[in-house]
Amino acid sequence: MSGRSGRARHASGHPFAGRSGHGDRDGGPGSGEDHGFRSLLGARSVAGQVLLLQILVAVLLITAAVAAVTFQTRRGSEQEAKSRSLAAAESFADAPGTARALTSPDPAAALQRHVDDARLGSGVDFIAVMAPDGIRYVDTDRTLIGTRAEGVERAAAGTAFAEIFEGAPNDAARAVVPVRDADGEVVGLVGAGVAIENVGAAVDRHLPILLGSGAAALALAVGSSALVSRRLRRQTHGLGPTEMTRMYEHHNAVLHAVREGVLLVGGGGRLTLANDEARRLLELPADAEGRHVTELGLDEDITELLASGRTVTDEVHLAADRLLAVNTRHTAPYGGASATVATLRDTTELRALSGTAEVARERLKLLYEAGVRIGTTLDVKRTAEELSEVAVPRFADFVSVELLDPVLRGEEPTEEHTQMRRAALSGIRADPPLQPVGDRILFDEPTTPMAAALASGHAVLEADLTVARGWRAQDPEGADETLAYGIHSLIAVPLQARGVVMGMANFWRSERAERFEEEDLAFAEELAARAAVAIDNARRFTREHTMAVTLQRSLLPRVLPEQEALEVAYRYLPAQAGVGGDWFDVIPLPGARVALVVGDVVGHGLHAAATMGRLRTAVHNFSALDLPPDELLGHLDELVSRIDQEEGGDGGGDGITGATCLYAIYDPVSGHCCVATAGHFAPALVLPDGSVDFPKVPVFPPLGLGGGPFETAELHLPEGSRLVLYTDGLIEHRDRDVDTGLRLLHDTLADHGNRTAEETCRAVFSAMLPPHRRDDIALLVARTRLLDPDRVADWDVPADPSAVAPVRAACGRQLAAWGLGDIGFTTELMLSELITNAIRYGSEPIHVRLLRERHLICEVSDGSSTSPHLRRAATTDEGGRGLYLVSQFAGRWGTRYTPTGKVMWTEQPLNGGPQPVPGLLLDDLSW
Repeated sequence: MSGRSGRARHASGHPFAGRSGHGDRDGGPGSGEDHGFRSLLGARSVAGQVLLLQILVAVLLITAAVAAVTFQTRRGSEQEAKSRSLAAAESFADAPGTARALTSPDPAAALQRHVDDARLGSGVDFIAVMAPDGIRYVDTDRTLIGTRAEGVERAAAGTAFAEIFEGAPNDAARAVVPVRDADGEVVGLVGAGVAIENVGAAVDRHLPILLGSGAAALALAVGSSALVSRRLRRQTHGLGPTEMTRMYEHHNAVLHAVREGVLLVGGGGRLTLANDEARRLLELPADAEGRHVTELGLDEDITELLASGRTVTDEVHLAADRLLAVNTRHTAPYGGASATVATLRDTTELRALSGTAEVARERLKLLYEAGVRIGTTLDVKRTAEELSEVAVPRFADFVSVELLDPVLRGEEPTEEHTQMRRAALSGIRADPPLQPVGDRILFDEPTTPMAAALASGHAVLEADLTVARGWRAQDPEGADETLAYGIHSLIAVPLQARGVVMGMANFWRSERAERFEEEDLAFAEELAARAAVAIDNARRFTREHTMAVTLQRSLLPRVLPEQEALEVAYRYLPAQAGVGGDWFDVIPLPGARVALVVGDVVGHGLHAAATMGRLRTAVHNFSALDLPPDELLGHLDELVSRIDQEEGGDGGGDGITGATCLYAIYDPVSGHCCVATAGHFAPALVLPDGSVDFPKVPVFPPLGLGGGPFETAELHLPEGSRLVLYTDGLIEHRDRDVDTGLRLLHDTLADHGNRTAEETCRAVFSAMLPPHRRDDIALLVARTRLLDPDRVADWDVPADPSAVAPVRAACGRQLAAWGLGDIGFTTELMLSELITNAIRYGSEPIHVRLLRERHLICEVSDGSSTSPHLRRAATTDEGGRGLYLVSQFAGRWGTRYTPTGKVMWTEQPLNGGPQPVPGLLLDDLSW
């Protein structure tokens, strides 16, 4: 190692660079030996030569493999020795006492024993500890102590390294690592290494295994080569190279020199051989040989003939633009495997007929493509565009399509055909001198081919527009511009379905020199007829879709009602292929409360939209009764069941079972929200801190299945919470399941905690709107507000008539504090009547509450569920006028029932209302 003067070779360099190795001795074979080898090759058959060459190749490959593995093993051993040396040196250098010992008065005494122990424990051949200049303090070989190690300058500079060292006293894989003190200064060096002879010993241990594996591989290669040679000898019949070369050259020359196509098809229907002429005539791919004839892209008739193995003579078949005379024969009687040989001859005298057949075939293909491409959507304009696109450029250079305005709107076409709207324009160039899409096209001049086609109901041909005076009569300037552009031929075809004209299709030619001919008329009419049927279907769908959407939107809320409990935003999108039964609602309730509703009627079309309207109306009616959510859904379930029975009894078979609904009531005074659902998804709740939760709401079957009695979930919503109600079209479609949709909704809502309701709607639709809507989507977002406690006043009332006056006075003072003195008298009058009725006819506890919201709300609750009724008292009656007075003075009033009793409530506008009528007060003041 160190101190051993010599050259250091890095791991990345050549392992023997700079060393004088043994020279290769050229022991080339003598001329006699070389002559014998060539004679051996010349005397053998092709099979024998292949056997010998395979053995030689196997020997070379195995030798190379053994050498490569040996070299790689040696390289790996050297690399492992360097890694081991570096690990030993670093471990000793990083030992706690090494740096301290190097700075002691006698480093050798302190480190010698540790060096010997470390060498034995690490598996290296030597370890040395040196001063920064390379002078050894300690070395496994004590004869080297005090000498200077060479090539350690990099470690003295602070860089540890590992290398293959070559020099005295022996070559080694060594590593040198600096030792640093607490200040980071290099105070010494530690070197460790493994002698190269020990590294080579590991390689020598592997040589027997490598040589044995090579011998086994050679034996296997010789055996397999013998088997291959035997098989080849049978295949070549023992022929030598000269005979086989001559046979192949003659066969190849004859096969490809003849001017007839030759095919050889095996018994399995696979192409075995094809000469150059056959490839040209049939336009075979380069890799045709070996493939089945059905995979070669040949015409159906030729494919069937070659696959069948039939024997035919001069049978004519169409192949691309050629008519071929085909002959087929079997090879079985003449030796060889069973196969069919076919000869092909190009019949040049029938090429004109072949061209006509090709045109007819191309037209049939175009008509088939038109049937596939036209009418892919139920959109009128898109269907017209598909007609114009399918005919360009294979039939016409430009195609324009005009439709009647009622057809574009989805209505029945009118009898007036003198003007249409251009719906589509396609061509080989983007700048034709034709009126653009959207322009009104007039057909006032009866001499034009368009007007003539509409009048006759058949296609009209103008083969040469340069001499067509009738065509120029409508617009001479436009005609001149069209001719200057190069358009020279026209076919005008009316678009008719069910005998009714939908529009007009015009086919123009400009780039191609040939003009339209009479035989093109039938094709143009067939193409237009197929397009007209598709346009009529799209028109009918457009009409029905428009009617359904109109009905649906008329049944949905156009504006949300005014209320202060919630900040509400919504989105609604009908399905693209039809309308469904999704709906939503925001319904103000007494006591400043608000009801939120989201529902979905399974199905699409007018029936679903009409059913949705019935259910929405029913929810409004039940809400007017101020029913709790569970009772309301119970009544709605009964209604749906009854509707199902009625519609099923009519024989229609289209019940509405599957309608779902979620109903929630939010109270801004307490911040509580009660929710019930019938088969609908639970709402998402976004708390003010931005966290998102899907509250657990009792799950019940959809409406109409008798899933009641329903249950209600009670939620507490802090101010600023957002309640998100939605239908299944938002979270579920064919490319996304429900769980994925709910996770995406959760992640979208969790982005920010301070969004407004409108911003939340926008974010949800931006992230979750599917590209193609197969179902309606309804989204309702409500951000909660709490009523300020300063705007709420309440009192408990004893069941004593004498308590009416104090409560009435307290209410008057509260109204004055709110600045509502103008309505104080009427309010006190109504409260007196309601409190008196509660004391007289109700039961304890009796409670009075005033709410100052958009209206002044007065509530008197008691523990009785007895329902008060408004009646008109007779002139001689002493009482019975109290509720009548309340109905006259209050803007709205009513009764709602609670689990513990009932609440009588009134609403009054804050800016005053009906004033007391003296005649009406006489009876009340007689208390």
